Amino acid sequence: MKKLALHWKILLGMILGLLFGLVMKNLEQKGIVIDWIKPFGTIFINLLKMIAVPLIVVSLIVGLADLKDISKLSKLGGRTVFFYLCSTVIAVIIGLLLANLIKPGTYINEESRISLLENFSVDASQKIELAVKAKNSGPLQPLIDIVPDNFFKALSDNGSMLQVIFFVILIGIGLILIEEKKSKPVVDFFKGLNDVILKIIDIIMLFSPVGVFALMAALMVEIPDFSTLGALGIYGLTVLLGLFLMMFVFYPSLLMIFAKVNPIQFFNAIAPAQLLAFSTSSSAAALPVTMECVTERLGVDEEVSSFVLPLGATVNMDGTSLYQAVAAIFIAQAMLPEALDLNTQLMIVVTATLASIGSAAVPSAGMVMLVIVLGQAGIPEAGLALIFAIDRPLDMCRTVVNVTSDATIATIVAKSVGKLNKPKEINF
Repeated sequence: MKKLALHWKILLGMILGLLFGLVMKNLEQKGIVIDWIKPFGTIFINLLKMIAVPLIVVSLIVGLADLKDISKLSKLGGRTVFFYLCSTVIAVIIGLLLANLIKPGTYINEESRISLLENFSVDASQKIELAVKAKNSGPLQPLIDIVPDNFFKALSDNGSMLQVIFFVILIGIGLILIEEKKSKPVVDFFKGLNDVILKIIDIIMLFSPVGVFALMAALMVEIPDFSTLGALGIYGLTVLLGLFLMMFVFYPSLLMIFAKVNPIQFFNAIAPAQLLAFSTSSSAAALPVTMECVTERLGVDEEVSSFVLPLGATVNMDGTSLYQAVAAIFIAQAMLPEALDLNTQLMIVVTATLASIGSAAVPSAGMVMLVIVLGQAGIPEAGLALIFAIDRPLDMCRTVVNVTSDATIATIVAKSVGKLNKPKEINF
């Protein structure tokens, strides 16, 4: 076991967790898993979230200070935002095309629709309430939210990652602009602290197989009864097909065209981050491992990965965007008498792109933003209840795509600025 590579240990933990959860569910021992197993999964996620913000602060400051030139920062930022926006728009378009082609909403019968609306109306109402607050806050509120009124308050909240990134970028710019003899002690301090944080991540990851085992066991016992939810299978398969196309067609194409990187080598390198994203459903929780995989195993220079990946974990949600597009069309097909026209679907592209940027990197945050997409398209928000039952497993899958997208863009941007180095040897 000691010689087994990390991603194999995580995968083994996932499989054993699912099997254990299935056995305990059949034995009707759900309480044992929830009370005595699930807490270890929660502790593991908390450990990852605990180190995420310190990692972003320290690595971003070090990466920006190493640029030593504002023009390099401008080039890096411009290319990053461009690729992130393009990949998000393409994800939404793929989602819309598949939903219109497969028409998953037409497979749900009246009985199933009524049952789902009744069973999950409370959950849907809570998400709608949160979305209404976001919607009523004004068109420039997202811009206001980027600028913190108290940096230390933002540091204490993982949901305020954009505020942290904004302030840290200002610190990095300040370090670039002052004399090197004055900035050097500060940069050296953060470089030393960065090494300490990376070592802490290594320690946390020793616990990852146990944490993933606990998360998977809890997931299995908490899955609702699917006996009346067969119609949702077509919807789920539509989302999964879109995610599959993004993962194994779109991203490999980008890597071969723009970065000249072998996709097989790429997927082997980021496997630990993907498995962790799958088990935690959180891009933020997986961020420390994503950064380590991309830097150490793919060869992306730290000054690129420390800027591109934290930003991507906050604003780049390809999997979430695709899911929002499919979900919006699915709900419209199930609840509206007529199909959505082209203009409405084009607005879904715009709204879903902007909503994915505003989604927090935490489980099911995309569900809240979906309400805004539905409202913009004139689709009944109550239809959200139709997709709650299978949202959790789909959330796990789309988080994998989110993380894969971040790693892909980081590799491409690194190649474009001459910062893609030879990766270290990987033990498979």
